[in-house]
Order: sequence, then structure tokens, then C-alpha cells
Amino acid sequence: MNKKFYITQTLPYVNAEPHIGFALEVVQTDTLARFQRLLGKGVFYNFGTDEHGLKIYRKALEQNKTPQEYCDEYAVKFTDLKKALNLSYTNFIRTTDLHHLKAAQEFWKRCLTNGDIEKKIYKSKYCVGCELEKTDSELENGKCPIHPNLEIEIIDEENYFFKFSKFQDRLLKFYDRNPKLVVPESKYNEIKNFVNTGLEDFSVSRLKSKMPWGVDVPDDPNHVMYVWFDALVGYISSIGWPEDEKSFAEFWPGVQTAGKDNLRQQTAIWQAMLMSAGLPNSEQVFIHGFITVDGQKISKSLGNVIDPYEMVKKYGTDGTRYYLLAKIHPWEDSDFTWEKFNEAYNADLANGLGNLVARVAKLAELSAANYSISSLKITDSDFSSIRKLLDEYRFNEALSEVWQWISTIDKQIEATKPWELAGESLKNAVHPWVNNIVKIATALQPFLPQTAEKILTQFKGPRISSSTPLFPRIK
Repeated sequence: MNKKFYITQTLPYVNAEPHIGFALEVVQTDTLARFQRLLGKGVFYNFGTDEHGLKIYRKALEQNKTPQEYCDEYAVKFTDLKKALNLSYTNFIRTTDLHHLKAAQEFWKRCLTNGDIEKKIYKSKYCVGCELEKTDSELENGKCPIHPNLEIEIIDEENYFFKFSKFQDRLLKFYDRNPKLVVPESKYNEIKNFVNTGLEDFSVSRLKSKMPWGVDVPDDPNHVMYVWFDALVGYISSIGWPEDEKSFAEFWPGVQTAGKDNLRQQTAIWQAMLMSAGLPNSEQVFIHGFITVDGQKISKSLGNVIDPYEMVKKYGTDGTRYYLLAKIHPWEDSDFTWEKFNEAYNADLANGLGNLVARVAKLAELSAANYSISSLKITDSDFSSIRKLLDEYRFNEALSEVWQWISTIDKQIEATKPWELAGESLKNAVHPWVNNIVKIATALQPFLPQTAEKILTQFKGPRISSSTPLFPRIK
């Protein structure tokens, strides 16, 4: 078994503060990283920020700041997520890091040497919000459906192009050899259909005189790299490529997580770029869905952006993690309301897990007995179904199974009526529940790490005492 595991999420632009959709991605990614560590693997979990490109350059100018000053300010808003959401990432890469700049330039040189980059006139319709070219068929009423508030721009200039069209057959063969490359299957079929319809070369540079905020193109002072080309290289520069060949060989290829609006970039463009540079392709890419709010797409103009820091302030770190993992579908679009969040928190955490832990701890305390506690690991057979569900990115189903265990113990307690027992009879009734609480906490380690640690500490024995509520009810 490979003892090394690499996982990276997308590197978000620093042109806006983190929102609930990105919080979903980081919590999913962190859960997978923690799960792999519990399996005994050496995990490299990559996080970071994408800091080049036209929209960041314009945002900085709007605020009378240098692009670097603007990026420095906004990067902190993402590094702060580590504490707020209890993230266990290994590395935080910024695409303005000196090492990354050099890695991106080396990647460019390899693609250029292999004949996959050429200079020609670029005339295209362009969405600054997506930082992508758009064909007429991708537009709705002349606007990008993802960023309908932005005008489509026409770019007509000399650029370098990546010969994406050369890779159609290679990509299709790669997909056929790796049917599990993209999860879920619907997104795998979607990208195959996209590539099958034909690929067009795309611009990988911008004139420095018009847009100076980017990685310098090697040996051409008039151009900087197009943001996607630069940012995608961050997945491998983070593990030391190209200098640290040992680290790169140990951890790459790896697993990536991304939103469905990143499907083309992660599973076609990036894979073709890796082929061009002569590097191994990604092992797997998990594509999650969008979160809507009260049935509407999240939009600043609608004023419905959900701040993950606000979620954590009211419901706590693990309360927020629970909702994102248990109540948001892993890859289909899901709707969020504060009412749904509050209901799930009180029903599942305060009245469910929290109440059960408090009841069993109190009964164990009243018994005044010593308890022999089972030592469990997530690699044990008890957790085989949880492992399988996590391998398939079914976070919600894995947590549903754990909550079925909680329900089962609640029913046992009601049927046994331990409050009518005393002495050895009480201990004998409580003992299996104590061990099942430990089982539940062990299963929760990747999902709700703080809560799992609190429970395991409280129930380590031999004497078990009551404690403050894990999840106080919220009105």
C-alpha cells in the first residue's frame, strides 16, 4: 500500500472573501486528509491562494493598492480559515511565492520545448470573472451565465497559445484507461463529451503593457503568463517540483477537489498541460456541487453571500463542519438556509450526539464503577462501511450511518431504563454504551475532530465523569 497521500483543493482567487461554497470544499478536503492520516499514511494536504490575473489587478487598482499589497491583505482571510474550520493542511502556497514563480517558468519552458506553446494573434470573447475564453454557445444573452453582471470583453492582441487541440485523442484515451479519474461519474461523462466535441488552443499569456500582474514569460519581457497556466502549476510546486524530485515522486500523482465550475480546468486543461510537460497525470479529481441560498445562486448583488466565519461564530467549528458534510450533498447542488442549519444543529448535535454523550457519561458517573474501554482505530473492521463511503466521497452517507448508531443506543437506553438500576446491574447496562460512544467518537475523527477528541478524552476511563454539553442548544 502506498504510504504517501497527496491532496489539494483549488487555489481560490483573492479577489473576494471566502464564502460557504469554498468552505464546503475545504472541509471536504480536510476530512479526506484526516481520514488518510488515520489509515496510517503520510499526508501532504495543499491549500493556498491564486494571486495573479486581470480581476485581481483591477481590484487592486480600484482600492489604490499595489497588487501585492492587495494580495497580502486578502490572503490572510484564507489563512484564518485554518483556525476557524480546524484545517490540517500541510502547506499554504501563494502563487506569488518566489519558488512558485520559478516552477511556473520551468513548466512553461518544458511545454515550449515540446512544441506545445506558440505565439499568434488572439481574438476572443473573454469573461474576466471566469478568467476564461467563451464561445457564443457558452453565453446566454451575450453574458457569461456564471457572471451575468460582467460584460464580455473582446481581446485582440498577440499572445502565446497552448496547443490544447493536439491533446484531444490523448485525453480521451487517458479517460478511457482511468474511468475513476473524475468523481462523480456524471462529471466524468461530461468532460469526456466536452473533449470529444473538439478542443481549441487557448491563450496562455497577456501583454505585460496591458496586464502586468503575472508570472513573467521566460525570455520574453513583453508577456506575463495567463492566470490559469500559472495557478495550476501550484499543485506541484507546493511539493517541491521541480527541484525536490524525491518529494514530488513520493506524493504525485495526487487527489484534487474542485467545484463543478472548475471541471474543464482541472480535468482537461491541467491534464493536457501535465502531458505536455512530461509529468504524471492526476490520480483522481472529485467535483462537488454548488450551494444555493433560499433557492438562489450566491451573489453579492443579491446580498445572500454566506460567511463561514459567521457560521462558526454562531454554531462553532464542528457545528459548521457537520452541516457542510452531513446536510450538503457531496456532488449535487444543495440549498442552504439558516433555519435548516439551526434545525440540524439542534436535532442532530444538541439533542442527538450531545445528549447521548451526556446521558451515558452521567450514568457511568452514577455507577461509580471502573470501565475497561475498547481501544479502536478507524482501520478496524467496525468501520469498514465508513471507510468505503469516504473512499467514494459520500460524506453525508457516512455521517448518516454514525447517526444511526446514535439512534440505536438511544432506543436501547429507553428500553433498558438504567435510571431504575444500581450497582453492578447499572454498570453492566452502561458498559456496552460506553464502548459504543468510543466507537462513535472514533468514526467522527475525520469529520468532527475537536468533538471526537473531547469525547475520547472524557471516555478514556477507567472512571468516567460528566462534562459540559458538547453542543448547547441554540434558539
